[in-house]
Amino acid sequence: MMSKLFTPLQIKGLSLKNRIGMSPMCMYCAGEDGLATDWHFVHYSTRAVGGVGLILQEATAVEKRGRITANDLGLWDDNQIAPLKHIVDFVHSVECKIGVQLGHAGRKCEVEGEHIVAPSAMHWSDSYPVPEELTMADIQKIVQAFAEAGKRAVKAGFDALEIHAAHGYLIHEFLSPLSNKRTDKYGGGIENRVRFLREVLEAVRSNVPEDIPIFMRVSATDYVEGGLDIDEIIAIVNMVKDLVDVVDCSSGGLLSPRIDLYPGYQIGFAEAVKRETGVATAAVGLITSPEMAEEIIGNQRADLVLLGRALLRQPYWPLYAAHFLKADVVYPKQYERGRYQ
Repeated sequence: MMSKLFTPLQIKGLSLKNRIGMSPMCMYCAGEDGLATDWHFVHYSTRAVGGVGLILQEATAVEKRGRITANDLGLWDDNQIAPLKHIVDFVHSVECKIGVQLGHAGRKCEVEGEHIVAPSAMHWSDSYPVPEELTMADIQKIVQAFAEAGKRAVKAGFDALEIHAAHGYLIHEFLSPLSNKRTDKYGGGIENRVRFLREVLEAVRSNVPEDIPIFMRVSATDYVEGGLDIDEIIAIVNMVKDLVDVVDCSSGGLLSPRIDLYPGYQIGFAEAVKRETGVATAAVGLITSPEMAEEIIGNQRADLVLLGRALLRQPYWPLYAAHFLKADVVYPKQYERGRYQ
């Protein structure tokens, strides 16, 4: 019986050899210039050698003030293209695909001295400064920054782009009524709160080739009364699904509520979005074992599983999973002697 986890997947022009992806995880080791380093090269290349079908590069800022920390990667400048292309080229050489997550931290920017902005003048916590409310003109500048970053991502050779609309960062701040108190066309009802997201997606989509898929990471719930929940996220996805090819379903991050964590605690979100919108989904959240990943794909609860911490601990997890699930995979010839028996 063939493993479902190791079946290929086609998303527009993106051909994946299996359904295992690496979730975006910040490394916090770029310089103030936002340039990729040797650490990034080794980090991503190792997971590509380890057999994942898709890598989603960590949150990569579209503006300097859009960084989460002073050591985040960026794509706000042409100088940042070359070191990323170096990573992309190696990843491709070992039959792996790679996408980049484009984001803007908004009020969760921790960079000292940066001009912090958000939909509304509400800080994330008492230890963060109160951001300045974005003007209409500044909103359009950020939309254009996403578009320009998308163009640079294409020049670097990325196979997919993910728009970061989760975890309390800028786009999520617009989406949630808990952080968006605007009274203009970007605030109020759901149609207005989705406007910024839609403009970003339209700008990116119009500036990259049509065969490059667009992923979107969402927080399926804020875990706080009055905030986003799975029903509203489903409505939001339905409003933008003409621009999105895969929804990456995470949760939380807008505030700091207590969240009950357990293996696979977010899988139900991916399953619900897939069922109610018809859009392909990626499941994330404490997925650690091959049998759990196989169940998710085998029961069509999601189209991809994205691993985070598991791949930090075990970069060659896919090779072990293939052995466990009795799937036949191609090893790097240099590592063939280490094949599981």
